[in-house]
Amino acid sequence: MPAYQTEFLRLALEHEVLKFGTFTLKSGRQSPYFFNLGKISSGAAMRALGQAYAQALAASGLAYDMLFGPAYKGIPLVTAVACALADPAAPGGARDVPYAYNRKEAKDHGEGGTLVGAPPAGRVVIVDDVLTAGTALREAVRLLKSAGAQPTAAVIALDRQEKGASGLSAVQEMERDSGIRVVSLVNVQTMLSYLSAGGAAQVPAGTLDAIRAYQAQYGVGA
Repeated sequence: MPAYQTEFLRLALEHEVLKFGTFTLKSGRQSPYFFNLGKISSGAAMRALGQAYAQALAASGLAYDMLFGPAYKGIPLVTAVACALADPAAPGGARDVPYAYNRKEAKDHGEGGTLVGAPPAGRVVIVDDVLTAGTALREAVRLLKSAGAQPTAAVIALDRQEKGASGLSAVQEMERDSGIRVVSLVNVQTMLSYLSAGGAAQVPAGTLDAIRAYQAQYGVGA
C-alpha cells in the first residue's frame, strides 16, 4: 500500500473522519461505517490532507493544467491541494498549478458570475471529498465545459464501491456518463486491508466482518 494511503487512513481515523457503528445513509441502507471529510478542521490536518491528494494525483499519472473545487467542500480542498503541489517537497518537485472554484449563487455585483479564481482553461482535474449522487461533480463538469475548459478527471477521498439502482457504483456511473476518470485516495478494499493489518486498534469487535458483509450485499460485483 502506498505511503500516502496509509497516512490518509491514519489521518481519517485520528480526526474521526472514518467512524464505525450503525449509520443510516441517504439511500436508507444501514452502513457499519461512515465517512465525513468535514471533520478535518485544523491547519495541520488540512495540510496533511492536501499532501495526500497531491500524492494521489502524482501516482495517477494524470496530465492536467489546472484544478477546480466544487462548492462548498471542494473549495478548501482545492486550495490545500494547490498549496501541496507548490511545495518543494511535492512528488516530482514543486508545481504552481492554477485553480478555480464556483459559487452556489451567481454574484450580481463586482466581477459578477459564478466562477472564482483562475479562468478555466485546458485540462482540468476536479477536487472533491466523496462521490455519492455525483450532483456536484456533474455540475462542475457542465460549468467547466461551458467556460471552454476540458474536465478530464476528478480526484476524491473515498470510493465506497457501492452499487446504486443501476447496478453500478457512483464512480462507475460518473465515468460512464461524463467520460472523465475518477481517482480515489482509497477505496473500501484499501480501507479493509489497512484495518485488517492492525491499522486501528480501536475498531470495535466485529466491525471488519460487518463491513465485508455489507460489501457482499451492496458492493459492486456483489
